[in-house]
Amino acid sequence: MNVKKQIFEGEGVKLDFKKTITSCEKIARTMVSFANNKGGRLLIGVADDGTIKGVKSEDEERYMITKAAHLYARPALEPVFEEVYVDDKLVLIVDTPESTLKPHYALAEDGKWRVYVRVKDKSVLASKIVVDVLKRSTENTGVLIEYSSKEKSLLEHLEKTTRITVKEYCDLIKVGRRAAQRILVNMVLSGIIRIHTTDKEEYYTAA
Repeated sequence: MNVKKQIFEGEGVKLDFKKTITSCEKIARTMVSFANNKGGRLLIGVADDGTIKGVKSEDEERYMITKAAHLYARPALEPVFEEVYVDDKLVLIVDTPESTLKPHYALAEDGKWRVYVRVKDKSVLASKIVVDVLKRSTENTGVLIEYSSKEKSLLEHLEKTTRITVKEYCDLIKVGRRAAQRILVNMVLSGIIRIHTTDKEEYYTAA
């Protein structure tokens, strides 16, 4: 795809702009969120508003990205580099493909490893349910759903209100958070319900 066209369309689920790389933690977070999602592309040398600044030291940027991919991501990532000139300025393209080793963790500034997913143009912290779904989606183990009253209550509720949060589901079926999460993970993996992550909350709808 034409890089200029991508820049014009702006940042999104599969595209992120970075004027320069200043932090291994931040860039690892973005690459991990791409790998845990459907893959994505970083354009280095492009400001958030789409202004093409170009990279000053392409070797330095590559070094920082490789370091972030190998030491600040777990399992390690293997980004693919490409250089293009846009309006006579050098832009470094870094592609992170979707991974088959999900979930990937990024090392945060506080020294903890965390899972991130891509929501619109941001890399957000994954909830426990999303982490479980990522883990089990790569295991290829079938999910056997037994339709107990708990699953039926959820589907009936979604028919009436179209969406539900974990807390609302706990209250609905009178169980603890862990038991509710287990049911929700199974139903997401079975394709019966869909998970929606936003900056502020996470909720579920019928698939």
